[in-house]
Amino acid sequence: MRLPSALSFLVDKTIDVPDGNAFLTALAAQLVADGMPLAGGALTQAAPHPVIGRRAWLWRADTGRVIEALGLAGHGDAEHADVGRDWLSGLGTGVVQEYFVDGAPDGTVLGWAATRAFSEAELELLGEVSRFAAAPLALLASRSTLAALLAAYLGRRSAAQVLAGRLRREPGETIEAALLYADLRGFTELSESTEPKEVILALDAWFDRIAGAVHAFGGEVLKFIGDGVLAIFPIGEQRDAAAACDAALRAVAAARAGMDHLQHIRAAQGLPQLAFGTALHLGEMLWGNIGTADRLDFTAIGPAVNFVSRLEGLCRPLGRTVLLSGAFAAETKQPLVPLGERGLRGIAKPCLVFALPS
Repeated sequence: MRLPSALSFLVDKTIDVPDGNAFLTALAAQLVADGMPLAGGALTQAAPHPVIGRRAWLWRADTGRVIEALGLAGHGDAEHADVGRDWLSGLGTGVVQEYFVDGAPDGTVLGWAATRAFSEAELELLGEVSRFAAAPLALLASRSTLAALLAAYLGRRSAAQVLAGRLRREPGETIEAALLYADLRGFTELSESTEPKEVILALDAWFDRIAGAVHAFGGEVLKFIGDGVLAIFPIGEQRDAAAACDAALRAVAAARAGMDHLQHIRAAQGLPQLAFGTALHLGEMLWGNIGTADRLDFTAIGPAVNFVSRLEGLCRPLGRTVLLSGAFAAETKQPLVPLGERGLRGIAKPCLVFALPS
């Protein structure tokens, strides 16, 4: 007996489907090929992600395209549960059929809107589709969980390398980028005089401002180092050195504005202020696997990394929040304040140092 196209697809061809978008698009196409009178489809799944709570993929038959709707974590499942149903109802056909997919992660729903009432045979096929879809949707959810966990703990760049199977000590890749290193001042004193829970809250608030600004302007956070952050704005085909430096400066401006707002909040709560320093440099770094044979870490090494961290160390003695290297300053047209040549700890030659205007 020949299986319907949709069931054959679910049995034989879903192993390489990369995500919910591709899954719903392909499955809907197979159902249409089986003669189903579809106007639209919706797939909803819980998202194992620190920010996103639920994903919904929404397909229209007239365009063949899928759009994705995201629900924020912590806003309650009830807020997101009706996204697919509301979408299907909004197509105006009046015929909507939904199925909870048993065997897939909790909350997985497949829904369909039709151009006419479904026949008994069509409803039976849709029921079989939801049953056959359980295994491939569970696999997609497992892959999504792994990717989200790796990205949350390692960052996008390192997560992609781990998923590609780079599990041995290797020299890694050379990255040309604008480097940003930012660090809280007086963190040791804060830790000794403040309850641990308050210290964690302060760190989270600080990282939200600096890392959020980096991501907003196309940068990547490579490492959280204690209370410090190492981030890059890579140079490549999409962005030259000047554009990378401009993005880094915009991120710094956004982070400073965010920290100003945070300082007002902390002052109103009677909490100590969070002083910080930021350094910007332009150069090359090596990003790769180091460690023991069975315990690895992705780490940035090279003169540029050492330089930017040492440059940040001058922020306090010079009374500045942001310092820029001569290499970075040469790529920006923004007005800067020259501070002359300065010696950096562990760096052989003095270097030109610049600051942002007050």
